[in-house]
Amino acid sequence: MILELADIEIHPGKQTEFDSAIVNGVQNAISKAKGFRGYKINKGIESPERYVLMVFWDTLENHTVDFRGSELFTQWRSIVGPYFASPPKVEHFDLLAKSD
Repeated sequence: MILELADIEIHPGKQTEFDSAIVNGVQNAISKAKGFRGYKINKGIESPERYVLMVFWDTLENHTVDFRGSELFTQWRSIVGPYFASPPKVEHFDLLAKSD
């Protein structure tokens, strides 16, 4: 399983709106993509405009090719994109170890 980690910074004062938008976007766009396995969203305490979105995929290509090349990606970006203060930093990770 692959972890996509997106570090998102939004415009100040838009947190309440973005809280709803990001959940809506994940549930109605990302979750319908091929290879989607789950997600977590965390929001900053010290930096309230910062969010960390974790999406779990079967393969790297499920995210980089299947999702990003689909209409679902366009839908996702139309829901959350207007809130971005800058483009999200996105990286992918492979699991090394975990606790039980």
